[in-house]
Amino acid sequence: MADDTYTVQRSATIAAPPQRVYDQIVDFHRWTAWSPWEDIDPAMRRDYSGPESGVGAGYSWSGNRKAGQGRMTITEATEPSRVRIDLQFEKPFKARNDTDFHIEPDGDGSRVTWTMTGKKTVATKVMGIFKSMDAMVGPDFEKGLARLRTATEQP
Repeated sequence: MADDTYTVQRSATIAAPPQRVYDQIVDFHRWTAWSPWEDIDPAMRRDYSGPESGVGAGYSWSGNRKAGQGRMTITEATEPSRVRIDLQFEKPFKARNDTDFHIEPDGDGSRVTWTMTGKKTVATKVMGIFKSMDAMVGPDFEKGLARLRTATEQP
């Protein structure tokens, strides 16, 4: 079964309390400050649905070929330690992933772990011949965590 799924995971230490980090992640409106994909398409269309933040909050996007199209819905929000998201891509290929942010105290700050798991589809298997999902998405997670650090460490 392990061969039918993939996992991408990155962690970072942020000099901000878990609550401040959680607040950035649990509210999709705040993702524009730190998401690694925000600058892929300056004309990207964003739509929000459901509650302002927390369980049931939704975010959909539609952009150029690189940005693609999809939606995210928060399925679990345990303050201030965890946010789980159902991530669905429509374009450039269809895929559904579970995304998890785990936030734990670390000294005066927080340790944030960003994990995405998904089933290997025909498209991801073909792409995997050339480059693993970890190699493709991992650098984006690193960029996002660095931006999250900047967004949350500022008072």
